[in-house]
Amino acid sequence: MKKKSKLLAILLMTGLISTALVGCGKKDDVFYIGVCQYVEHAALDASYKGFIDALKEAGYVDGEKIKIDYQNAQGDQSNANTIADKLVNDNNDLILAIATPAAQAVANKTKDIPILVTAVTDPAYSGLVASNEAPGGNVSGTSDLTPVRKQIELLTQLIPDAKKIAVLYTSSEINSKVQADIAHEAAKEFGLESIEATVSNTNEIQQVVESLVGKVDAIYAPTDNLIAKAMPTVAMVANANNLPVICGEEGMVEAGGLATYGINYYELGKLTGEQAVKIIEGKAKIDSMPIEYLADEDCELKINNEVAEQLGIEIPAELSNGK
Repeated sequence: MKKKSKLLAILLMTGLISTALVGCGKKDDVFYIGVCQYVEHAALDASYKGFIDALKEAGYVDGEKIKIDYQNAQGDQSNANTIADKLVNDNNDLILAIATPAAQAVANKTKDIPILVTAVTDPAYSGLVASNEAPGGNVSGTSDLTPVRKQIELLTQLIPDAKKIAVLYTSSEINSKVQADIAHEAAKEFGLESIEATVSNTNEIQQVVESLVGKVDAIYAPTDNLIAKAMPTVAMVANANNLPVICGEEGMVEAGGLATYGINYYELGKLTGEQAVKIIEGKAKIDSMPIEYLADEDCELKINNEVAEQLGIEIPAELSNGK
């Protein structure tokens, strides 16, 4: 009898312990979202804010119906990999990856947890999805493909005497290469000679920009994370040497570039947030959710008038409403 009593006690204790362990897990009524942002700069920060605001507008507030774990890799791929491990091991219900390196880090760690990406130019080209129209796996999201051709056209409008330009980007960023290729084709279309100006790390940027002085009439810098982060350095050298920089996005213009015709990253983030809401509410499945893009009307002309004045550039009347 004593043995049976002991066994019963052990079983009861085990049951209690198991119940306690279950109670320590995630609450069924809370949706957990992990976030891996590759680096801190205006465009990516805006996309994250848009994502959060879209969730709020749908009634999902951090700490209530959802719980968000935001992590920033500070531009370090090893950090991105470590963050990806954490977010997967924490068994989040959804992961948001902001920028291509972050998206690749997370996608390499799980094939089960739904992943939404944003600020990724071409998810298919980056190997994140089978195709942008039909992802077919656990990754979908939004693309920040900018109107590169229109940006090169803008360059010819603001610097009509330009004959030769440099395309400045990070050689290791796959999506920057995509934009660079489009830029070279567009330059040819508009009768411009274009050359490559690539960097592999932040320390090379000042030297590379200095090497362009006297060799080109303008610089085109696409939506490249490293260049965007170091845009004050690019602008410092370029503007001091009367070398206009046409940029891929608004934050780069605010940091000293001349102008852009680009997408609104806040609205891009909101679009991604709306996708998240569909997943949370079971209204869409990640494998059949196509990559989405902002409409052309969401692209905006932005001109840094202070830089234009410094460089002695007269804004054509048709562009004078740029800010």
